[in-house]
Amino acid sequence: MTVHVDVEIASDSATLPPVDEIARWLRRAVVAAGRDSDLEISVRVVDEAEMQELNRDFRGQDKPTNVLSFPAGDIRGLPPDASTPLGDIVVCAAVVDSEAVQQGKSLGDHWAHMLVHGTLHLLGFDHVAAADAEIMEGLEMRILSDFGISNPYKESPRET
Repeated sequence: MTVHVDVEIASDSATLPPVDEIARWLRRAVVAAGRDSDLEISVRVVDEAEMQELNRDFRGQDKPTNVLSFPAGDIRGLPPDASTPLGDIVVCAAVVDSEAVQQGKSLGDHWAHMLVHGTLHLLGFDHVAAADAEIMEGLEMRILSDFGISNPYKESPRET
């Protein structure tokens, strides 16, 4: 199984994690979720204005948010040996940075959480219903613990 990760930086933030670390977090989430096919995931790191526009247009919330996931859906006609596009994750660097400070978390740990969270959304996990949130958050905690990151929900509300 191979997970191809394409990272595009459209932010001036000086606090971004290294691209290879972003790819490592995404790959671990895919493996932990039990996917074993070749996949492609795109990540775009944006500023607050772009994230606010996306959040308004796709979720009806006129404010920036930390992470949005856009599943690719069923794509027909790909060659048999092609990787399957899983979708796109958009992360707002300024919101992630601000949340890390507000929640007393290390910046790297919070970035890892947001990227794992976004990847799980691409894989079909959700946290709207309490039972689904328990499953998704449990998986997030297991994945993050593999990186030595403690429970991100221990002292803060659920991420949206």
